[in-house]
Amino acid sequence: MQESGQSAALQDLDLRQAAIDSCFVELDEEYDILLREVCIRAAKSRISSNDTDDRRIIQAVQALDDIDRNSNELSERLLEWYGAYFPELELTGEPLARFVSTFGSRANVPESHPMFVKASMSMGSELSFADEELLRTFALNICSLYDTRRHIESYIVTAMGSLAPNLSDIAGALLGARLISMAGSLQKLASFPSSTVQVIGAHRALFKHLRGNTPPPKHGIIFNNVVIKNAPWWQRGKLARSFASKISLAARTDFYTGKRDPSIRESMDKKLNAIRAANPSPPKRESKPAGKPGSRGKSRNKKGGRR
Repeated sequence: MQESGQSAALQDLDLRQAAIDSCFVELDEEYDILLREVCIRAAKSRISSNDTDDRRIIQAVQALDDIDRNSNELSERLLEWYGAYFPELELTGEPLARFVSTFGSRANVPESHPMFVKASMSMGSELSFADEELLRTFALNICSLYDTRRHIESYIVTAMGSLAPNLSDIAGALLGARLISMAGSLQKLASFPSSTVQVIGAHRALFKHLRGNTPPPKHGIIFNNVVIKNAPWWQRGKLARSFASKISLAARTDFYTGKRDPSIRESMDKKLNAIRAANPSPPKRESKPAGKPGSRGKSRNKKGGRR
């Protein structure tokens, strides 16, 4: 009751008049200038406090997605473009970009290179000097995208090791960073139950399950971890449930303590090994009971009246 009375008294207090009476300011104009400076400093402090470590990791993960999308599209364009001059070259993606940026025309391939025979006997059209320089520049830009991607990946691994060491130990740095990105922050990921962590990234399958009679998804993006990806199909549901519970525990430990706890990984390994040992072979499918002979036609509903 006393605290509520004090808060009500502070709300009814006229700060402008109190500042003038206490000789903190002399005029109303001075109070307006001071109030403006205080509001600007408070806004700057609030904006700077939002730039946290997990926010920077989220930006890095989103940058990886942008680079993957753009590099794939540009690599497909380079394959189609350079394929007119060297159709026998069986390279795609980064190896193709490295080859084009290094040699350009197939006439520049040395005899020691494995592609020399194909280059010398190629049925592609001739490549002019202007086209060669353009293709080399285009391929160099694609190679710079791949180099930038590796640099961002190393940054994510380093940042996750200091921000979320337990999550990086359980799920891996890249998968843990993607979970934080999908959740919105490490705090939100720590507040999720393990059942939500299990299906993060499977929103389409979840919505189909909610709308129709499709089975619920057993796992979301955590499928990319080798624990679930390399497991047999009949073990993936149980492994995903246990794996998600340990991810949730690791995220909470990282958010509230920030210290690495090796016991989380040890308990997870024991639980996963127990699941694998308890389910060594696929379950037997239950056979449906056969109906009585002659009951096939009787079970159908008759439509229409008597003719």
